[in-house]
Amino acid sequence: MSVILKTTNLTKVYGNQTSVDQVNLNVKQGDIYGFLGRNGAGKTTTIRMLLGLVKPTFGEIEIFGENFFTNQKEILRRIGSIVEIPGFYENLTGKENLMINAKIMGVKKKQALDEALELVGLEHETKKLVGNYSLGMKQRLGIARALLHYPELLILDEPTNGLDPIGIKEMRKLIKNLATERNITIFISSHILSEVEQLVDHLGFIHEGRLLEEVSYHTLKLKNKRYVEFQVSNENKAAMLLEKHFDIFNYEVREDKIIRVYSHIGEQAKINRLFVQHDVDVSKMYLSEDRLEDYFTSLVGGGTIG
Repeated sequence: MSVILKTTNLTKVYGNQTSVDQVNLNVKQGDIYGFLGRNGAGKTTTIRMLLGLVKPTFGEIEIFGENFFTNQKEILRRIGSIVEIPGFYENLTGKENLMINAKIMGVKKKQALDEALELVGLEHETKKLVGNYSLGMKQRLGIARALLHYPELLILDEPTNGLDPIGIKEMRKLIKNLATERNITIFISSHILSEVEQLVDHLGFIHEGRLLEEVSYHTLKLKNKRYVEFQVSNENKAAMLLEKHFDIFNYEVREDKIIRVYSHIGEQAKINRLFVQHDVDVSKMYLSEDRLEDYFTSLVGGGTIG
């Protein structure tokens, strides 16, 4: 897949503070890319630069294979976005709000409004005033507005922020459908990995303005496999028993007579019993509970992501 969004040493300095520090993003066409970092890490500033709302101190942005700074107007016509909480006229209906936005954006396709409302699940709320919308409905209306001109790239800044668990689930489903059914490349920022990990193809981790890592979700999952550790009196005999009696070959012998088993999670009691029956003493048994959130925490050197 080709890279649809690329930055080179993208940097933003405010006075003596570097908000974004030489960030190199690579977003592939058709992907859902999760841009992860704590609040204040530089996510929104980066997104504002990608949308031409903030001028970089230095660095390059390339979108759709073109230099963003020399083709900004044409490129932005192909991008939809939500930056922070979308604002609407609360004394108007959702459709009336979209009609105003469509006129401003020069959208002439008559069915664009109805299609956008249907895509976000608001097609039956045409008479309700936006002032009576829930936060989740306002977020979905914001996405509908971003879809009016049939964008190829959708940039969403914290779209699940403030939503309850049901709203988060609905937003995840909507974003996934946009990627699969409309073939839209989606760049989504969040400070909560668990809210986007079921969505993304690739992740970029930003911390204190610097991009620490870009990684595919598949690779990240492999890095964070669950396992059971046994500290045993005889690791060689324990390994032989695993292979002979459980057909377990996905294991690792580590220091201090520790054997780490990456399969058969949930059968640790049976494995422990097998060891004891064959005179292999087990002095410690540990089931890992590592999550992707823990990986991010270790990446940034402690603390929490939120």
